[in-house]
Amino acid sequence: MDNKCCDLHTHTIASDGSDTPTDLVKKAAFAQLSAVAITDHDTVEGVEEGLEAANDFPIEVLPGIEFSVIAPKGNMHVLGYLIDTQNPDLLKVIKKVQNARAERNPKILKKLDEQGIHISEMELKEMAQGGQIGRPHIARALVNHGYVKSVSDAFEKFLKKGAAAYVPKSILIPQDAFEVIHKAGGVAVLAHPISLKFTSPSELDGFISQWIEQGLDGIECYYSEHSDEITKICLALAEKYDLVATGGSDYHGKAKPYIKLGVGKGNLRVPEKCVQELKKRKAQLFG
Repeated sequence: MDNKCCDLHTHTIASDGSDTPTDLVKKAAFAQLSAVAITDHDTVEGVEEGLEAANDFPIEVLPGIEFSVIAPKGNMHVLGYLIDTQNPDLLKVIKKVQNARAERNPKILKKLDEQGIHISEMELKEMAQGGQIGRPHIARALVNHGYVKSVSDAFEKFLKKGAAAYVPKSILIPQDAFEVIHKAGGVAVLAHPISLKFTSPSELDGFISQWIEQGLDGIECYYSEHSDEITKICLALAEKYDLVATGGSDYHGKAKPYIKLGVGKGNLRVPEKCVQELKKRKAQLFG
């Protein structure tokens, strides 16, 4: 792999990935990535370990986070890069969203139980290994018990939006996420625009223009699930609005075995210049 590639969207056991932060950094270094960002869902618990691990490998680790927010359509996530993980405002919001997540899981398990599907919270805690419990853990439990054949089947039948055991989670509006990321000295980026389920480039443009006024700094253009066409649309919008173009695989390890670190489904290449552009934008925002 070209050593000028990076992966700016990854998850560890701190949220719903299967790798420790140390293992993630080690794998990223062995894959000859120049940089990797740890962007766990609604937590920064894995960042410090990842930064420490980087001392032993020729790779840069970027501190990050991925917030779930209330979407105008489909699902919406916001990535925060180069954040101060000890910022009080950030930690306050993280606690708020984690409490909402904790309240969500029992509701999902109750819906499953009503359908004759029994998954215990203890089993999920063991899977999470001290990290946050999320839908991917529940999906893996469904597979382990033979209720479904794969994690993707679990989401399709029970856990995705509109499915039999789905429970809404997001409590932040986009502007809240942008604001707290900025308070933590970070750069706010729209994750995987494809998840917004937009029907035309102009519809996505409308969303983007609105969020720029609220504090959006960038778009995740390079992504495992993006077609060449979607990538081009996102890059064009980034250029139009002077937004940072970023990218990442959305690596989760065993939770998404079809997504490989650094290369996604095999053809993903995130240019190293994305890291430099993030740093440049951070300097523009905060001096």
